[in-house]
Amino acid sequence: MAEAIVTMDKIVSLARRRGFVFPSSEIYGGLGSTYDYGHYGVLLKNNIRSRWFEAMVQDRDDIVAIDSAVILHPRVWEASGHVGGFTDPLIDCRTCKLRFRADKLEDANCGRKPSKRPGETPECDLTEPRQFNLMFETTVGALQEEGSRAFLRPETAQGIFINFKNVLQLARRRPPFGIAQIGKSFRNEITPGNFLFRVREFEQMEMEYFVPPGEAEQWYRYWIDERLNWYLRYGLRRSRLRVREHGPEERSHYSRGTSDIEYEYPIGWSELEGVANRGDFDLTQHAQHSATKLEYVAPDGERYIPHVIEPAVSIERIVVALLVDAYDEEVVGERERTVLRLHPEMAPVTAAVLPLVGKSDEMVSKARGLYEDLRRRHSVEYDDNGAIGRRYRRQDEIGTPWAFTVDEQTLVDDTVTVRDRDSLEQERLPIGAVRDWLDDAREREWTKNGDG
Repeated sequence: MAEAIVTMDKIVSLARRRGFVFPSSEIYGGLGSTYDYGHYGVLLKNNIRSRWFEAMVQDRDDIVAIDSAVILHPRVWEASGHVGGFTDPLIDCRTCKLRFRADKLEDANCGRKPSKRPGETPECDLTEPRQFNLMFETTVGALQEEGSRAFLRPETAQGIFINFKNVLQLARRRPPFGIAQIGKSFRNEITPGNFLFRVREFEQMEMEYFVPPGEAEQWYRYWIDERLNWYLRYGLRRSRLRVREHGPEERSHYSRGTSDIEYEYPIGWSELEGVANRGDFDLTQHAQHSATKLEYVAPDGERYIPHVIEPAVSIERIVVALLVDAYDEEVVGERERTVLRLHPEMAPVTAAVLPLVGKSDEMVSKARGLYEDLRRRHSVEYDDNGAIGRRYRRQDEIGTPWAFTVDEQTLVDDTVTVRDRDSLEQERLPIGAVRDWLDDAREREWTKNGDG
């Protein structure tokens, strides 16, 4: 069967239709590139966070967690270079009133119809480029004066660096060790867009791995492989993933090596996650600006400023990649079926419990009892509304791997039917064995259509 053509419009439509993601402030006309997550979007994001935290902290002995403040001392951003250097060149068009990045005009569309590139027609009236800082400013305290100016963090990394000394002492760690953080970041992007791919408010998952200077290159390569394998483990197809190393002209000023793990989105190959060798730039800068020593002292007296390897990703880009990779369309029994073939440990709902006849008190009682038993250990959903075929289709669209149906046979021998989302195969199980069966099924090795 031919693979379904996945477009961003299809993903946006499904996300809206099934309650994954909504445009924010929609009743007021919306606010550009800001989104709210519905129930299934929240469950999906929770699973992404949990799987990342397991891989980065829970399953390791060398990484600890932190949760730093969103608003940090303003000097943090001076030391990091964000106040002076976190800018994009900005151009306004006086004709169509749109705003563009000066270094990305070839990718932009003019606001006039038929759509053209900015500056290509005589009607275009572009301003000279000017530098635009991407940080959102805010005010700390009652008075809006210079001394109270602060910023919403554009990344979570700096909150880790300024706590290096605390973790080193209190968590009793020695390099190589890491500090991981999940939290909101904010960037006043000039040209956000492509659904969740580039938004002004996003959730980052970052880990700073502190290593002896001579080991930085080997750990840089290690974390590229480790993070790539994480995506493969949770169902992204190898054919849609690649690693692209930045050339010297692309790298940030602090970078001694940067690689993007790229995914083939409907908009083309784009960054999913970045892995950078940041050298000793960050700890050195904060040590100088704060007059605090940020170094490691070995038991033999050796002193050095550790180098840092940073894997960093936004949950939003993982959400889009998972939805795109899982989306499929097929014809089953002369009816079209849309299905999300999500990995069972990423799917918002692990299993559905369905009484075949929603008005049957006996079936409902059995189904509710099974649902109450399963919900203590899994994300499960009970649904008795509408025809069983329609309920199956709904669960397929939200990516539920298994559905347990209570039917007439259940009332005779206490067995239920389990339906597999991907193969559509069905088998009968004793109702008392369902919980153990689901535990085992969730932990089984899983591949998507044979493409691991």
